[in-house]
Parts: sequence; structure tokens; C-alpha cells
Amino acid sequence: MFELLTDPSVWASFLTLSLLEIVLGVDNVIFLSIITSRLPAHQQPKARRIGLILALIGRVVLLFALSWIISLNEPLFEIIEIKISCRDLILASGGLFLIYKSISEIHKMIDGNKDDHGKPGAAIFLSVLLQIFVLDFVFSLDSVLTAIGMAEHLLVMIAAIMVAVCVMLIAAETISSFVLKRPTIKMLALSFLLLIGITLIADSVDLHIPRGLIYFGIAFATFVELLNLLARNKKTKKYLDL
Repeated sequence: MFELLTDPSVWASFLTLSLLEIVLGVDNVIFLSIITSRLPAHQQPKARRIGLILALIGRVVLLFALSWIISLNEPLFEIIEIKISCRDLILASGGLFLIYKSISEIHKMIDGNKDDHGKPGAAIFLSVLLQIFVLDFVFSLDSVLTAIGMAEHLLVMIAAIMVAVCVMLIAAETISSFVLKRPTIKMLALSFLLLIGITLIADSVDLHIPRGLIYFGIAFATFVELLNLLARNKKTKKYLDL
């Protein structure tokens, strides 16, 4: 243990992995923000906290099941010279689910429908938690595979993931409030989740799309939208001052 604390390479891998896990956790927080927006306002923070705690538990459990995760990469069958493993099926299923949820939320935003009215509150809450659990598992698998590739020590991986989830717990409410109060930002976030879903499916058939390109694209689009928001706010202020 002392050797790990005094090894510069261990600290370098820990800091790099922590930063990467935080970046990869953005899509998780955005999904939580949007999926919990269907709940009553007083239940949303609780659902987001439960979702992030589930993500932490899931990732730590998966890290302790390294041999099982490695076995997920073993091919089950082959389609058009593409070897399909259990991991590929999980990623593809998660990607399809993410695409479905993103498109359905976009459809609701365009139509202005809120079809959750009339359903029991407990039933909605459980439905949201179930959806969070499903996507948390997919995001956790993706996150753990990244951690395994970047760090050699299990304690370093666990520590980096715990730091990343703690940061997400702190930032979740701010990000959720920012996204949900601005329809254009919410649409942008849904488009981002749609891209992540497509990326997961592409990964499942060995068509790797660099996450860096996707994050850069969405960051640039967000920057442009922030400029639009500033411009609109300035116009509104001028109009009110007249």
C-alpha cells in the first residue's frame, strides 16, 4: 500500500483515470437529469442521488469481477466476419435503449406531451429507477473497461471511480438545473445522448468512434448555444429597458 502512495506513475494513472472517468460520467449525469425530469420536483434529487450511488456500486462490483468482464470479450458467434461477444450484445442493447429514450424524449419536447399524468407516483419512480439501473450497468461496463485499460492496480481504479462519482454527485444538481431550465440546451443534451447510443452500437460491431471527437463536437455546440443564450438575454434586457 505504501509503495502505491509513493509511486509517481501510480499517481499519474490515478489522476488521468479520474479525469477521464469524470468526462465519461457527463453522459450519465445528462441521462439522469432528463430521465428524472418526469418525476415530481421533490423526487428528482433523490432519484439522481440513487442513480449515481447505483453507478458507483455497479462499477466497484464490476471491478471485483475482472475475470468475468474479461470473459465477456470471448466471441459467441460471428456475423459477416464480425465476431460478436457478450460485451458487444450488452453495448448494443444499451445503445438501442439510449437511442429509443432520446428519440422519445425529443418527440415529447416537440409535441409538448407529458404522458405520465394519471400514473401512480410510486410506479413512475420505480420505472425511472429501473431505466437508470439498466443504463448505469451499460455506462459502468464502458467505464470499467476504460479503467482496466489505463491502470494496473485495482485500488487505483476504485479510487479514481469513487472520485469521479463524488464529483458527479456534487455537480448533478447544477447540471440538471442548467439543462432542464433551457429547452434548447435540453434538446442539445438529448442529441448528445443519441450520439452516445450510436457510438455504443458502433463499438459493439468493432467500428470504434473516438469519444474525444464526440465530446469535442458537443462541447463546441454547447459553446455556440451559450453564446446564443447570452445574445438572447441581452436582447431581452434591452427590450425591457425601452
